Amino acid sequence: MIILGIETSCDETAAAIVIDGTTVLSSIVSSQIDVHHSYGGVVPELASRKHIEAIVPVVNEAVTRSGICLAELDAVAATRGPGLIGSLLVGFTFAKGYSRFLRRPFIGINHLEGHVNSVFLEPDPPPFPFVALLVSGGHTSLYYVTSHTEMECMGQTRDDAAGEAFDKVSRMLGLGYPGGGVIGRYAEKGDPKKILFPRPFLPKSPNDFSFSGLKTAVNRYIQSHENEYKDRISDIAAGFQESVVDVLASKLIQAAMEKKCAHIAVVGGVAANSRLRDKVTKAAGKKKLTVHIPSIEYCGDNAAMIALTGYHYLEKGEESDLDSDVYSRVAQF
Repeated sequence: MIILGIETSCDETAAAIVIDGTTVLSSIVSSQIDVHHSYGGVVPELASRKHIEAIVPVVNEAVTRSGICLAELDAVAATRGPGLIGSLLVGFTFAKGYSRFLRRPFIGINHLEGHVNSVFLEPDPPPFPFVALLVSGGHTSLYYVTSHTEMECMGQTRDDAAGEAFDKVSRMLGLGYPGGGVIGRYAEKGDPKKILFPRPFLPKSPNDFSFSGLKTAVNRYIQSHENEYKDRISDIAAGFQESVVDVLASKLIQAAMEKKCAHIAVVGGVAANSRLRDKVTKAAGKKKLTVHIPSIEYCGDNAAMIALTGYHYLEKGEESDLDSDVYSRVAQF
């Protein structure tokens, strides 16, 4: 089954062609980082406009690079939510029209399910069940995954997601957007033990996350050291990053032990963070757990994970109506 996937949930316009949910023939991602950089974050209206400009060239390039003709496509899958409504509408509406033109099935996909399934784009995916940590710009959650389409939300962020915390701390330090990559680069030059920030573990809700207090702690440090903090930016970045990854790694391992799972996964944009990958791998090794993390190209928003997830829903005989709509938020799936 050859599926065209389309992803426009935030600030990347992406399209991919995937066979049987495993073989990626093409995966094209057009980023808007340069557009939003000067604003310190994603501007929804600008994101929507850029998706409109990019959607046709990106889809055409994905089809061209795949080496197939349109008649060979068996279905079209597109991100339905959660995400920015204006951005979602561009890709979702385009995908509907494309499927109608081709007279092929159409399926709307939950963006978060796509991220969890991204580990199956790798050659050695985890067996079911496994526990996945989804950590991205807007989401930080733990899932108990029993199939490609069945996932139990074990816990999620109560306020800022980890990626949002990185962006906000980066803005406080005047380092720019997106914060994850910038903080990571500065942290490599700093000492994570020199400035210690709190670890928000939430003992009464062990599987939930909260990073707003940590963000506030960094802000207070900056305010109380306003004359010298600029000389300590690398150490601040390293201390902040270490606090975040300590919490993420600890809670993932704890959740896996709770569910008695031998396999864990880290997915989403922040999964590209080298310190998080290293921390999780070392912590998992002590518990004899196997770690699965997608390649860097599949950590961020991409359409291959959407096509993959669409394949498994279509295999179950599920399709979406052409009058179905997008959604901005979802508590669980």
